[in-house]
Amino acid sequence: MASEAGAGEAQGTFRERVLALVARIPPGRVMTYGQLALLAGQPGAARQAGYVLNTLAGGGELPWQRVINAQGRVSTHKLGFGDMQERLLEAEGVTFDASGRCDLARLQWWPAEEDAPPERLL
Repeated sequence: MASEAGAGEAQGTFRERVLALVARIPPGRVMTYGQLALLAGQPGAARQAGYVLNTLAGGGELPWQRVINAQGRVSTHKLGFGDMQERLLEAEGVTFDASGRCDLARLQWWPAEEDAPPERLL
């Protein structure tokens, strides 16, 4: 990991942590942008986590589709990837209700080394 030399290095470290976490999300499970930011060491940086993932949307080997918003919805419709993201998740067994939400209580994934999810933080 990077030292505490400068802001640019810290950004790289955040990006690396975000990407490493995304790589670990199992098929059929999801993580929220806020949760991703929290676990990457920058609580409250959900939007920045989203920016990192925008570079992956629509391709690549990392399972970018497994990251959704805190309401359990896909947030990539404005980018043109929303339908693709929903189809990819549905192919893994993630279901959405009529309003486009998945059941976060059942499908949200937390890494094993985390004790328990914070109380309704995300």
